[in-house]
Amino acid sequence: MPLVKIIVRRILLGVLTLLLVSVLVFAATQTLPGDTARAILGKSATPATLKAMRQELGLDRPAVVQYGSWLGGVVRGNLGESLAAKAPVTSVIGTRVRNSAVLVILAAIISIPLSILIGSLSGLLRDRPFDSTTSLGTLGLAALPEFVIGILLIGLFATQVFHLVPAVSVVQPNVPFTSQLDILILPALTLVLATSPYIVRILRASMIEVLESEYVQMARLKGMPENVVLRRHALPNAIIPAIQVIALNLAWLAGGVVVVEYVFNYPGIGLGLIDAINNRDVPEIQAIVLLIAGLYVGFNLLADILTILVSPRLRTGLQ
Repeated sequence: MPLVKIIVRRILLGVLTLLLVSVLVFAATQTLPGDTARAILGKSATPATLKAMRQELGLDRPAVVQYGSWLGGVVRGNLGESLAAKAPVTSVIGTRVRNSAVLVILAAIISIPLSILIGSLSGLLRDRPFDSTTSLGTLGLAALPEFVIGILLIGLFATQVFHLVPAVSVVQPNVPFTSQLDILILPALTLVLATSPYIVRILRASMIEVLESEYVQMARLKGMPENVVLRRHALPNAIIPAIQVIALNLAWLAGGVVVVEYVFNYPGIGLGLIDAINNRDVPEIQAIVLLIAGLYVGFNLLADILTILVSPRLRTGLQ
């Protein structure tokens, strides 16, 4: 029951966070420069047509009423109608969400196991050539913004040195996704190189701390084989602090695709957000930003629950 109470409390805090985010998102979109009605009708629109369009869109109502109407629609699953596409927002961003999900899942499948392996080996081989090389490489990658990594990869593998993969990731709508996986290589590799250094470094530090702990030393003194010590005692305890970092990196993947998709012209939610801002498509902007915020809250909630479940000390403290 204490564990259930904690989970329920975290979920309620997550809902409250999303509610506050929705207020900020709505307020920010209301302060965007320009006139939505004029952006739809064009510069030749008359004052009468502009007034009629504002009434049709509900822009003549008080901001509080507009927010309540929008939030009620979000709760019911109605994200409004795209002003640019003249279609429901859910149908406009549906394909983009799928494209971004494929890219993020592919990057996560590669980066998380690879980071855990490299971080564990780096902590186990502390101060050896592998550890020194890994520490220097991850520090350099962590210092580079993701768009710089993407541009370097384009120059190396697509345009300047080698010509192995496409420089831009244009998705052909009538071609099966499995037949154009080559367009995912550079964007996914960019996300992997941008997120892995943080997981590697935190896991290395955690592994070093665990290997120097008393219970690991006691297991070794009892004659337990080294691989058993690492598998049963070291790695399960070292990975606990890394869970939060992994969750934050997964959440960053959901938001960080904005820059990466723009660099590679990949038609995901990131590129959709940029297009919506350029078109002043307020309903689409609100939907995408709220979706990204929901992913952040969801991944952090998942990290909190997993941390409690895999940590014996936390589970004991709840009983």
